[in-house]
Amino acid sequence: MKYFFSHLIKLDSIIIELDKLDLSPEQKLHLANLIDSSLYHTILDAVLSELPLSDRKVFLNHLKENDHSKIWQFLNEKIDNIEEKIKKTADDLKLELHKDLKKAKNE
Repeated sequence: MKYFFSHLIKLDSIIIELDKLDLSPEQKLHLANLIDSSLYHTILDAVLSELPLSDRKVFLNHLKENDHSKIWQFLNEKIDNIEEKIKKTADDLKLELHKDLKKAKNE
């Protein structure tokens, strides 16, 4: 799925590791969808935690409209270094996912 932050985050390394697991195509697809959902919700949580309560509703409305330019304009006005914060959040999650996949592969 194309999210407002998709241009910042690449999951290729996670997908490569997922492909190394002995799983059916359906299981891999299910896990890929869970990873995608986890990333989305983790980044949303990070963004919302940076916004004051009064701005969260505005952000969520822009998100609902799926207008990426409005979302980025708003976030860049409200949060310093938002792209870097999103990248860091994603990198932290990807690190955890790599650890989990490595553990699953060894079991």
